[in-house]
Amino acid sequence: MNIAEYSVTKRVTTWLIVILLMAGGVSALQNISRLEDPEFTIKDAKVYTYYPGATPTEVEKEVTYHLENAIQQMAQLDRVESISSEGFSEITVKIKKKYRKETLPQVWDELRRKVNDAQSQLPPGASRSIVVDDFGDVYGLFYALTGDGYSYRELKDFADLLKEQLLLVPGVAKIDIAGAQNEVVYLEISRENMARLGITPIELRQSLQSQNLITNSGNVRVGAEYIRINPTGYFESAQEIGELLISGGDQSLVRLKDVATVHRSYDEVPASYNYFNGRSALTFGISMLSGENVVAVGERIDQRLEELLSVTPAGMELHDIYNQPKIVETSVNGFVINVIAALVIVIVVLLFFMGLRTGLIIGAVLLLTVSGTIWFMNTYGIALQRISLGALIIALGMLVDNAIVVAEGMLVRIKAGEEGIKVAREVVAKTMWPLLGGTIVGIVAFAAIGLSDDSTGEFANSLFWVILISLLLSWFTAVTITPLFCIMFLKPDKSTDTQSDPYGGFIFQRYKQFLRASIDHRTKTLVVVIGLFIASIVGFGYVKQSFFPDSNTPMFYFDMWNVEGTDIRKTRDDLLKIDKYLHTLDGVVSSTTVVGRGALRYTLVYSPPSPSSSFGQIIISTETLEDIPRVQKKLDEYVAKNFPDSEPKFKPLRIGPGRDAKIEVRFLGPDAAVLRQLSEQAQAIMFDDPNTREIRDDWRQPVKVIRPVFNEQAARPLGITRDHLSTSLATAFEGEQIGLYRDGIRLLPIIVWPPAAEREDVNSIKDIPIRSPITEISVPVGQIVSGFETVWEDAKIYKRDRQRTITASCNPIEGLATPVFERLRPQIEAIPLPPGYKLEWGGEYEDARDANAAIAKSLPMGFLTMI
Repeated sequence: MNIAEYSVTKRVTTWLIVILLMAGGVSALQNISRLEDPEFTIKDAKVYTYYPGATPTEVEKEVTYHLENAIQQMAQLDRVESISSEGFSEITVKIKKKYRKETLPQVWDELRRKVNDAQSQLPPGASRSIVVDDFGDVYGLFYALTGDGYSYRELKDFADLLKEQLLLVPGVAKIDIAGAQNEVVYLEISRENMARLGITPIELRQSLQSQNLITNSGNVRVGAEYIRINPTGYFESAQEIGELLISGGDQSLVRLKDVATVHRSYDEVPASYNYFNGRSALTFGISMLSGENVVAVGERIDQRLEELLSVTPAGMELHDIYNQPKIVETSVNGFVINVIAALVIVIVVLLFFMGLRTGLIIGAVLLLTVSGTIWFMNTYGIALQRISLGALIIALGMLVDNAIVVAEGMLVRIKAGEEGIKVAREVVAKTMWPLLGGTIVGIVAFAAIGLSDDSTGEFANSLFWVILISLLLSWFTAVTITPLFCIMFLKPDKSTDTQSDPYGGFIFQRYKQFLRASIDHRTKTLVVVIGLFIASIVGFGYVKQSFFPDSNTPMFYFDMWNVEGTDIRKTRDDLLKIDKYLHTLDGVVSSTTVVGRGALRYTLVYSPPSPSSSFGQIIISTETLEDIPRVQKKLDEYVAKNFPDSEPKFKPLRIGPGRDAKIEVRFLGPDAAVLRQLSEQAQAIMFDDPNTREIRDDWRQPVKVIRPVFNEQAARPLGITRDHLSTSLATAFEGEQIGLYRDGIRLLPIIVWPPAAEREDVNSIKDIPIRSPITEISVPVGQIVSGFETVWEDAKIYKRDRQRTITASCNPIEGLATPVFERLRPQIEAIPLPPGYKLEWGGEYEDARDANAAIAKSLPMGFLTMI
């Protein structure tokens, strides 16, 4: 008794399998995890270190060098990249692709140990390094909180309330709030008043600390009680700081408010700004637990937000920037429509060629196969996401093959009047192993993707597993359920005319004639087949290639860089003007503007840029995908006309791994000047190509630096050091923190600085007073410096695997990047490189090369299995 005979004779068992497949699929469809993209581990960590006052070169040599040296010892390291900028070191640690999510915590622990071991080698003044290993968290629900007439403090207070409540929603893992402005207490006092009173920021700091420190005042026994003593005198408001009595140089006491202005405000030069549709906003990101059904979590969050409407201040609004649950729901609904369409198409085609009953049988088997596939996907933790859904759609065309072979074989013999069980046994015995072999060949064709150990393989491996499950299940249903359905619903043909021959129809007769002619002229047939094979290989070379396609979500990014070193407030003003123009264009739904840094990582493939005061980004949502090219064209023309010195870039939402620049060339070597020259030559070649745009390099422009030339001979008799000079200059233009004001859970820095007229007057730099620790008399800066120089220096120094690296890049104006790359490659590779320098290609070329190399490792085994 073979499997088909068993399935037909033991109908209860077979029907139980049918019910399990159908019920399991329906149940799984309700509970299966739903995501936009496959769960993918970003194997990157960031190491941040502050070194206030240091130049980029000093940061590179004194901080970045030692940290990279320690990190390089890790066996799990793929590569290390770094950016050394003014007072700040940012190191990106990339781990080898073979390490999966469950092993990364141990890797990050080792990274922390290596970084901690290197702390003793860092210079005085450098902060302790911070390791951030949740850099890859994805905030699939991304909101903007706005409120006209509300302060940042009030917005932040309500955002904290939302965070507290939404963290209790099942399925929510983490919530992050961005865009809040730091509150400070400014103590504004002119240089004239400080000189007249004979006080310094150091003395102000001492006065504030003595007044505002929390100290233990002890306890006293009163009868049977032991009572704590807690004297008053702490600052209850920022205004009370103005009541502080300070001693002048003549020992007289004056109230601080009589010689200075004390006010509470926001940091005048913040690290970033956030806006939604041109209105000040906080951005609010929610990430979900691994394996959760994001659609269900989204519904729970929406329900909780509705419940919180009663406590939402009037005028405050929470706007969707990106709603992954809604996008996932749309994708799943689209898949269901595709499945229904596929079933209808299959049934219609089979009805036309094989008759009503056979078409319905194969359609039913296809439905059971898809249902069972979803059941097994849920069992093995494969989520419904764009790759697994795509795999199911790809598989739909193959899932009917096995059932068609079995059904067609049984149809012919049952119509001829043969006994059903005998037909089932013999047809399945004859075809089941060849069908299994063909099924395995189909599965193996996708094995290279599933077995690839690089990031592309991890991202797309569900393609292989879904194909494997669905095709094996299609084979199983073909040799078990299909025979039962055929016996139940196919009947012998009682007609006695010529049409009783199943192969006597018009189509079969024409096919028989074609087949006989092909065999009779076998030489010509072989020539035609070989010719078609060669033509297919040649034609494949003309197929347009792209590493991963763009998303079909109607959103895109507009990035803009002003000249390096631009004040963040100027960048903010420019972006707001662009945003205002943007909303005059038809088709624009909303815009989210982030200045100074990137947004929260709200999709898997979005990589926030490094912080920069000259950078801004607008995330633009349109009504339809078709609106995007028109909006981009209008926006590009407006920016080119009104902001000619800026560097704009348009970026689509991507699907899968990739980079902002499709074409990149890296030059590696020791000397920054030589690297810039090589980059300029490469960019000149890019400019000459008619189909390139967004041409730039990552080092960008050098920045101006004012360099007071310290006069050691003049300063030494006064006891003034370079540190005294630096502190005085910083206080005069940026202010100096002299204390903290406690406000509930917040600690607000107290900043002393001169009025705006003095802070913004660079010509007064030589008149800034410096207090001599020996004579206790203030002298002007001009007395201890021999002059001032304005010099140029690199704002950022990029390194890759501890080598200085500059990357020139561009994008195609239209079409794919491959043709442009093929034109540029020989010209750029012809650039002569000095000894000690080398050239590497990045961009889509490198990504595709690495992905194909990883897949190629598995191809030989796949070919052998097929053979």
